[in-house]
Amino acid sequence: MVFWQAIAHFNHRQYYECHDTLESLWMEATEPDRSFLQGILQIAVALYHLDHQNLRGAIILLGEGRYRLHHYCPMFFDVDITDLVEQSGQWLHILQMASLEESIPTGLNSYGFNPSIRPWGKVRG
Repeated sequence: MVFWQAIAHFNHRQYYECHDTLESLWMEATEPDRSFLQGILQIAVALYHLDHQNLRGAIILLGEGRYRLHHYCPMFFDVDITDLVEQSGQWLHILQMASLEESIPTGLNSYGFNPSIRPWGKVRG
């Protein structure tokens, strides 16, 4: 399924590819799927921005994606949404603190992020 290909791209930190794959689904989707896909898209693009030193763009899209996805907790499309919302909340807090300190981002690795979207019921490890 195309959706799981996009998730694989996300989990391999291929955020641009994740975006491209999900966008085709999002454009044809209807609610409630459309908003769910948009939330995942926003988080993927936020991480892409972070990898390209766009801290402001990352913060904005993380916040928007997190807000959009929290309506789908705990699970949607067989994805552990609660875990993704919690991860993105932690990232958002770290990035907001970096923004206040005027730190210059150098990508995900400099923040110790290990982003992943996992299927419902799979233990993080």
